[in-house]
Amino acid sequence: QLQLVESGGGLVQPGGSLRLSCAASGFTLDYYAIGWFRQAPGKEREGVSCISWRSGSSTDYADSVRGRFTISRDNAKNTVYLQLNSLTPEDTAVYYCVVVPTTVQGKCLLRALGSWGQGTQVTVSS
Repeated sequence: QLQLVESGGGLVQPGGSLRLSCAASGFTLDYYAIGWFRQAPGKEREGVSCISWRSGSSTDYADSVRGRFTISRDNAKNTVYLQLNSLTPEDTAVYYCVVVPTTVQGKCLLRALGSWGQGTQVTVSS
């Protein structure tokens, strides 16, 4: 069964940090671009960041997280990470990872392919 499993969420104070993990099972992550999305209560799901396949040389970020979040991948561990720094209450949401498409040039696109997993809850509160 092919699936992506998110983990690493939790409760953190404003200004704090978390690292989210997206682990693949049933397939090799190397050949897939991966994106992180989030959904806050009462809001639409939005794209947060994505990373291209293989070396992950191409990344993209939503304007709201650029400079605070960093996406990376460790193909040896079959895992993609999202480092969240300088968190604010507006970052509170369930975070999901999913396969995303790429352009012909290899740039990842914040557009979801496939099904959503359970996600991991991030709560930023004092």
